[in-house]
Amino acid sequence: MGEGDSAAITAAVSALLYVALGRRRLVWGGHPAITPMVWSVAEAMNVDYSGWVRLYQTLAFKDDFPEETAKFQNVVFTEAVGSDIPLSLEVMRKKMIGDTSFDVAVFIGGMAGIMEEYELIRASACPVKIIPLASTGGAALSLHQQVQADPELEEELDYVSLFHKQLEIDPNERRYRTPSEQPVEIADRITVPFSRE
Repeated sequence: MGEGDSAAITAAVSALLYVALGRRRLVWGGHPAITPMVWSVAEAMNVDYSGWVRLYQTLAFKDDFPEETAKFQNVVFTEAVGSDIPLSLEVMRKKMIGDTSFDVAVFIGGMAGIMEEYELIRASACPVKIIPLASTGGAALSLHQQVQADPELEEELDYVSLFHKQLEIDPNERRYRTPSEQPVEIADRITVPFSRE
């Protein structure tokens, strides 16, 4: 099980951020290629990263953290378990999933850790919609096959449209700088497009 298709992973992560950031909270385990992307998109959208995104990192990789990690004010660091990387990642995943009540879990590309995260989520008491984006390859493809997920997740390459549909986020929903500015009712967040009739 490889990491997946790097171009598809980049496109999918960008689309997920475009659709969700400033509209829904995101929780994720840091990755050196993805962390700078998340920071950059949040900055470009003028949304408060610390309000919308919670990043989990294991200190096992502290020497390899991208410089953007130092900018985040909401990183949850978990202790390294000696020099045991798999065990250190397991501790981080358990903390991340145990700390959070998820509605949806999106899996993009990835390696065996994705399967471990899925099992932890499945074992939690929360009903969680699982979105394994099979078209990005890697463990997401394996998970898609295992859970017999929506075929659209393997076939559709318009990731923006796909995420709007799968996450049930109306394209006309406004973005908010902070979660506290966001109305509770989704109907109050929708902007009606101007019509020239």
